[in-house]
Amino acid sequence: MLWIILGIIISYLLGSIPTAYIFGRVLKGIDIRKFGSGNVGATNAMRVLGKGPGIIVLLLDALKGFVAVFLFGEILSLKVGFVSGELIMILLGLACISGHNWTIFLGFKGGKGMATTLGVLIGLTLQISGLKIVLGLAVLIWLAVFIISRIVSVASLISALALPVLMLAFGQSNGLIALSFLLSALVILRHKANIQRIFAGTEPRINFKK
Repeated sequence: MLWIILGIIISYLLGSIPTAYIFGRVLKGIDIRKFGSGNVGATNAMRVLGKGPGIIVLLLDALKGFVAVFLFGEILSLKVGFVSGELIMILLGLACISGHNWTIFLGFKGGKGMATTLGVLIGLTLQISGLKIVLGLAVLIWLAVFIISRIVSVASLISALALPVLMLAFGQSNGLIALSFLLSALVILRHKANIQRIFAGTEPRINFKK
């Protein structure tokens, strides 16, 4: 049990690393929370810091979730025999996403968790082969909605809502189905302000030409 608690704490701290905030400080000497949408995530990093830094932030935020599930999960599964490897990975993934969303380093105010959630799902997919089609379809849904709407938050919300449906449709385990519903709820919760702007017609769109 001590190993599981330690793994959860380490995963939370890993997720808590505020990548976009660090890049803002290092590259421009600014607090990214005071610019753009004020969010500490890849989309706002792209708006404020540029496409290159934004993509790097996206990859690093996803890497946090992947490492927590794939690497830490593998280590803990070898150490702990009385808990299934799938459950351990789910717990570590949730801890990492929670760290990103409510980072201890910025007064428990973080990003929206989409990139880190993607990293968690990739880590799970590499361990659970049946998840490949679920993740693939979720990503395709995100891309299709984004191309049509040009609004990142709309694509994120639609793909998050689709995730539990896909899990159920492709007969995933009860643990993964429960995880998908929880992840979907977290995404909706973190996008509350975006939802208000979407209905008000003020949510910014990405300009592909730029």
